Amino acid sequence: QVQLVESGGGLVQPGGSLRLSCVASGMISSINPMGWYRLAPGKQRELVATITGGGRTNYADSVKGRFTISRDNAKNTVYLQMNSLKPEDTAVYYCNAEVFGVRYWGRGIRVTVSS
Repeated sequence: QVQLVESGGGLVQPGGSLRLSCVASGMISSINPMGWYRLAPGKQRELVATITGGGRTNYADSVKGRFTISRDNAKNTVYLQMNSLKPEDTAVYYCNAEVFGVRYWGRGIRVTVSS
């Protein structure tokens, strides 16, 4: 089993920044890919960013140049630095990890971008 716990969400004004963190525990190692997804009201869940065990990253076009995913393998933690936030970034953000072909999800954390 793998447990994922997100933190760092909240309310921010347009143009502001937030950093999300996801701490992983259980049967997970530094080689396992991890990522962030989001679910906005009235929309389907979408990929935000992923990172492999080797540090290769992938981003949704909508967040390229504004968001940065990173990981600290010593802490079993993946981060999502979100800059230049827009109202359309408002969503519940979910941490994801893939271990032996099984996908695990955190409970999600809300990010609201509003003035």
